[in-house]
Amino acid sequence: MTRFATLWLRHRPGTDAALMNGLMHVILREGLEDRAFIRNRTENLDALQAVLDEYTPAVTEKITGVPASQIETAARIIATEDQVAFFYAMGITQHVMGTENVMTVANLAMLTGNVGRAGTGVNPLRGQSNVQGACDMGGLYNYYPGYQPVDDAANLEKFAKAWMCDSLSREPGLAATGMVDAAIAGRMKALYVMGENPLLSDPDIGHTEKAFRNLEFLVVQDIFMTETAALANVVLPAASFVEKDGSFTNTERRVQRVRKVIEPVGQSRVDWEVIADLSRRMGRPMPYETSKDIMKEIAAVTPIYGGISYERLEKAGLQWPCPDAEHRGTPYLHKGKFSRGLGRFVPVEYKPPAELPDEEYPYLLTTGRMLTHYHTGTMTRRSSGLDELCPEGFIEVHPQDAQRLQIQEGETIQVSSRRGTVTVKAWVTGKVPPGVVYMNFHFSEAAANRLTIAALDPISGIAEAKVCAVKIEKLKPKEAQV
Repeated sequence: MTRFATLWLRHRPGTDAALMNGLMHVILREGLEDRAFIRNRTENLDALQAVLDEYTPAVTEKITGVPASQIETAARIIATEDQVAFFYAMGITQHVMGTENVMTVANLAMLTGNVGRAGTGVNPLRGQSNVQGACDMGGLYNYYPGYQPVDDAANLEKFAKAWMCDSLSREPGLAATGMVDAAIAGRMKALYVMGENPLLSDPDIGHTEKAFRNLEFLVVQDIFMTETAALANVVLPAASFVEKDGSFTNTERRVQRVRKVIEPVGQSRVDWEVIADLSRRMGRPMPYETSKDIMKEIAAVTPIYGGISYERLEKAGLQWPCPDAEHRGTPYLHKGKFSRGLGRFVPVEYKPPAELPDEEYPYLLTTGRMLTHYHTGTMTRRSSGLDELCPEGFIEVHPQDAQRLQIQEGETIQVSSRRGTVTVKAWVTGKVPPGVVYMNFHFSEAAANRLTIAALDPISGIAEAKVCAVKIEKLKPKEAQV
C-alpha cells in the first residue's frame, strides 16, 4: 500500500502512540482542530493537550524516526481535508500498549471532527473473514453476544432463559493469552479449539506449546490437520464455508449470507451441528434444526442484530445496529452523538515495547503477513499456484545490515531471540529500514513466532507480536547445507 501513498510515514515498530500524539500536537499548535465538533461533542481536551505539549515534531522524530517535516505535512493533510477515514489493522494493536494505540487514533479522529459522518471514522480491519461476526456473537471472554457484559444481572437472566440454563456465571472468562498461562499453571485442564492454529500464530510458540502439552484433554475442530491439531487428543473434521449455510459479518459491520454450494466432504461436519450433537450427548439438547433457527435466536437476544433475518439478507447485506425489522441498518456509527454521550479524549503517554534491541540482540524484529499467503498457511499453502509464487519463508534485511553481516541474497541464516532460534533465507531489501528486520509467520519451517515475545497489553490481554529483539548469524558451511 505504501507504493500508492501520497505520504508514507515509516515509523519504528512500536511507536504508534508517539506518532499519533505528534500529529495532534501540530494540529493544535497550528489551530487546525475542529473547534465546533470538539465543543459540541467531546470532553477532556485540556487533559489531552497537557500530554500532547511534549510531543513536538522534533521529539516525535527522535522517538519514531519519522522526519519532523513529514509529521507536519501529514497533520495538515488530516486536519484540512473534509473527509478523512482512519484505517488500522492488527499491527497497531499487537503491542503492550495496543489498546492505548487505538485510543490515540480515536483522539485524532475526534480532534479533526472525522467521526459520525459518511466517509470518516475509525475503521479496524479485522484479521480474518468473520472475526467481526465471531466477536459480535460473544467470541470474547467478557461479553455475551452483542457486547452485553457478562457481569450484568439482567444479561445473565436473559441468556439463561434463552439457553435454558440456570448455571451461567457473572465472572468474565479468560482471554486467549490468559488461557495459555492458565494451562501452564495447571488451572485449565481442557481446551476446545475451532478454526485456529495457535501453535503457529501465537507469539512465543514455545510458551504456547508448553501450555498445550500440559493440558489433559485437547480437541481441535478444523478443516485441515494443522500444527495444533497434531497435538490434539481428538480431531473433529469441520466443513468449510462453501459446505454450510450461515452468515459472515465484515469490518464495516455488514452481515451477509453464506450459502452452501456443496455437501460436506468426507466425514466433515458443520460446526454448529457438531456442537449441538455434543450438547445433546451431555444432556443439553439444542433447539436448532437449521442455521436459520440460530439467526432467529440471535435477533431475539442481541439488540444490534434485532432486525436481521435470513429473509432480509436474501436481498442484500445489513449493517448493524439494525434493531428491528423496519430498520434499514446503520451505514456509519456515532451520527449526532456517541453511545456514551460526549466523546472523551483519553490522554496517552507513549511507552516503549517490552523488549528493545541491545548489544546481544541488536536488531528489531517485526512480523506480519504477505499478499501470497494467509495467516498460518493452513489453506493457502495447499494451493499449488500460491505455493509456486512463494514456497518458503524469508527474512527481510536492509542492504547496510546485510553488508555488515556479510549476508548474501538468498543465503540461509540463523535468527535468534531470547525465546528461540530459526533458520531462514535472507531477502536483502530497502523495504525495511536499517536495524529492523521483517518476517512473515506463514511457514512452520521458519516460524517467526518462535522468536516473538508473549508480553501482554494489560488492558486487552493481547500479546506484543509485532516487536522483539533478535540477533542474526551466518551459518557454518555444514549447517547451511543441512
